[in-house]
Amino acid sequence: MSKVELLVVDDDPQIRSVLRIALAQAGYLVTEAGDGAEGLAKARSGRFDLIVLDIGLPEMDGLAVCRSLRASDQTPVLFLTARQDEIDRVLAFELGGDDYVTKPFSPRELVARIGAILKRSRGASSPAHGATALTRGVLSVDPARHVCTVKDAPVTLTAREMEILSHLMQHPDHIAQRPALTDALYGAGAGVSDRTVDSHLRNLRAKLAEAGCGDAIETVHGIGIRMGACAGQCAV
Repeated sequence: MSKVELLVVDDDPQIRSVLRIALAQAGYLVTEAGDGAEGLAKARSGRFDLIVLDIGLPEMDGLAVCRSLRASDQTPVLFLTARQDEIDRVLAFELGGDDYVTKPFSPRELVARIGAILKRSRGASSPAHGATALTRGVLSVDPARHVCTVKDAPVTLTAREMEILSHLMQHPDHIAQRPALTDALYGAGAGVSDRTVDSHLRNLRAKLAEAGCGDAIETVHGIGIRMGACAGQCAV
């Protein structure tokens, strides 16, 4: 089996060195880039399984890199940044980031987060009861193949969006509360805020609505969310 190849985009040579060593010890192949423009050019080669992307980059910041990349590519992105502002975290997820780690960071934790993202993006978590394809109304999801369709038309989702939708589809009549949903996606005690999940949900809802399924996810006020009828209603 070929090794997993990662792209690390950071303008700090010392951080790149730390990541290169830690990731190589974990069995990953690592390619580096020192600025946003170089990172985007390398990312567009399509050969990487995941991108570690600093936000504060010269030439082109990480948010702009992710925005450009997401126009045609769904390679998982883990943002790495020294910024502490919540707005940066929210924007990072709204642009399609899969995770967010703040500097200074633990290399061991970062490697673990990368492993978790890769596992999710490859559909390693099997659907409940051994099912593969899940269908509700005009919406169909095949987590193992990372395929989502509305009225047989494909909908491009990030790994995190696919995981959220698959979780809801597997329990279509269950109301998922935010804390429980966060634990199911990230693991208990991961320290991920509900706002992070909300950002992914907004993106997911917008994509499904654009595809003609604006009733896919219902909000049960004061409790949580659940699958809607998926009857093919567009967003209001």
